[in-house]
Amino acid sequence: MTMTTTTTTKGREKMNNAEYIEYEERLTPMNYHPAPVVISRGEGVWVWDLEGNKYLDMLAGYSALSFGHGHPKILEAAFAQAKKLCVISRAFHSDVFAQFAEKLTGLTGMDMVLPMNSGAEAVETCVKCARKWAYTVKGVPLNQAEIIVCKRNFHGRTTTVVSFSTTEQYKHYFGPHTPGFKIIPFGDAKALGEAITPNTAAFLFEPVQGEGGVNVPPDGYLKEVRSICDENNVLMIADEVQTGMGRTGRVWACQHEDVMPDLYCLGKALGGGMYPVSAAVGNKDVLGIFEPGDHGSTFGGNPLACAIGLASMQVLEEENLCENSTKMGEYFREGVCAMKSPLLCDVRGKGLLNAVEFKLEAGTAHDYIEPFLKVGILTKDTVEQVLRFTPPLTITQEEIDWALGRIERVLCP
Repeated sequence: MTMTTTTTTKGREKMNNAEYIEYEERLTPMNYHPAPVVISRGEGVWVWDLEGNKYLDMLAGYSALSFGHGHPKILEAAFAQAKKLCVISRAFHSDVFAQFAEKLTGLTGMDMVLPMNSGAEAVETCVKCARKWAYTVKGVPLNQAEIIVCKRNFHGRTTTVVSFSTTEQYKHYFGPHTPGFKIIPFGDAKALGEAITPNTAAFLFEPVQGEGGVNVPPDGYLKEVRSICDENNVLMIADEVQTGMGRTGRVWACQHEDVMPDLYCLGKALGGGMYPVSAAVGNKDVLGIFEPGDHGSTFGGNPLACAIGLASMQVLEEENLCENSTKMGEYFREGVCAMKSPLLCDVRGKGLLNAVEFKLEAGTAHDYIEPFLKVGILTKDTVEQVLRFTPPLTITQEEIDWALGRIERVLCP
């Protein structure tokens, strides 16, 4: 194997955006297509690039930055814990894990927390849990359990998760694919009822689809799903990795219909925009089926993660961010609708999980990332014609007004 080295003609601290991007692209595979800007600093809802240009972050790390960049209360908790103890693995007990778990069970109304790192790991945990529950509790024949999922789902990038994706690129060349999943349309309770068999272990879904296009289901859908799952002894698994922690205006999106799933997959905002923190949360009769050796994670539930997660939940409550998400989300959607842009066919969302959909003749959503960048707005496309706007939940009306003024320059040319 030949070893190569990379040198630069000038110090990294003197590079502009274009030079740094060229430097980076020589060192990493192109598994992302990032916007042509190099972010070097962030504070609250704002970020700055290498050249000192200022942008309003209306992507917020796909909701990982729901509390903004460098929230002082979360930073303080992280620094204090980092000075004491960061990682020991759950081979031992720590004095902060139970505090984190108690707070999270209180917010969800459930009994138990199984901590992990990424959202995909939380989903994988719930998939394993559902399968073991199916065999040991429901009585499904071994290796015959089925899990129902939705079209346009996004639950992560692991080999098992992409196996039931309906986005071809996510799974192409990564087979053979994991069996045991059945796909139905999103928001269609009747299709769920028809898909269930005696071997169905669970229904895994997002209360509002994020990557699939910010798709909001019809009113009453979650209640119907809960009823169907109860009638058929099927677990209801809500992936609230992106919709949770106030993003849609309630702590959990399922609360919009006063519904409690059997399992929550949580992540993103739980880490306060600073550290990967995720969890599977459920009651003892479901999540309690795990035994020592069934499942684990070296970093899952480490003291630093727990301190950050605990502080994030406290900020969510103390700063009334669910209320702000509802209010600012409605204000944002009304502002965009009032523009009457000739480019758009829809404006939709819930709380601060919002998107605009472009008419086919207006081009794809990806075509508008750079125009928004040029007016100081960071955003990203989801699917084909859909561009998302998901700023930190801490955003103010004044900042929304600033954004709307610049959005109008792009949408109303």
